[in-house]
Amino acid sequence: MGIVVERLAVVGLGLIGSSIARGARTFGLARQIVAIDRDPAVVERVRALGLADHATGDLAEGVAEADLVVLCVPVGAIGSVAAALAPHLKPGAVLSDVGSVKAAVVAAAAPHLKPDNPFVPAHPVAGTEHSGPDAGFATLFANRWCILTPPEGTEAAAIDRVQAFWQGLGAITETMSPEHHDLVLAITSHVPHLIAYNIVGTAADLEAVTRSEVIKFSAGGFRDFTRIAASDPTMWRDIFLANKEAVLEMLGRFNEDLAALARAIRWGDGDALHALFTRTREIRRGIVAMGQETAEPDFGRRKS
Repeated sequence: MGIVVERLAVVGLGLIGSSIARGARTFGLARQIVAIDRDPAVVERVRALGLADHATGDLAEGVAEADLVVLCVPVGAIGSVAAALAPHLKPGAVLSDVGSVKAAVVAAAAPHLKPDNPFVPAHPVAGTEHSGPDAGFATLFANRWCILTPPEGTEAAAIDRVQAFWQGLGAITETMSPEHHDLVLAITSHVPHLIAYNIVGTAADLEAVTRSEVIKFSAGGFRDFTRIAASDPTMWRDIFLANKEAVLEMLGRFNEDLAALARAIRWGDGDALHALFTRTREIRRGIVAMGQETAEPDFGRRKS
């Protein structure tokens, strides 16, 4: 694709931020890459890994000449970070982010920006349970969705720039409103994470089953739950607090469906169970057909 922006600034060099930096360099999307992180140890590690042309803990210095700034910080911190960097953005610089919640992010960040600094929020639907600058890799976003949620009235050129950047990283892009994004992600990501955290916590609290037995006899399903529940606790705390209305709405629907499932089991309604399991299996097949997962029945535990 070639150069999309002259100078890219990435704020927060965890899994996503370091993958963006790696991808931008690998695919030649930016002439210069600046890495910004408040943790001096992370800045030193970024330098050692050679992830950027310049690494700094100084937010104002880092964003000063950037054409595109991507915030890769917890959603709860986006408002304060946007407020701190906004006065230092040059005219025409575009601000974006990678948060899993969008309406709250727009409300927190947009008021701090000058009119000539468009905000084009983005959510790359990709990741692993690992974190830190060493965890990233250039192809993390390949063939994964990245949802853009520009506020109404955002200039088309800014949206096009952010879209081209993510497509250059290999992502498939789609645009929707921040509110619709939050509803979709509540059921596809946020509630599943909440269920995973809860079921692993329930297993840990069982008095009749020891912790060692839970670990020793984990079947495939529980192992998958523990993988999801290993995700960053700060990030997910912020996500649930920022998207509470959509999450609570989806949880209400989930609780109703769970009650119906419990009723079918209690009354031996095998037809209802079979119908549900058949319908849900088709969802899994659709995900595989869209290239968002492999069909191998190993739950991702491939031998190296």
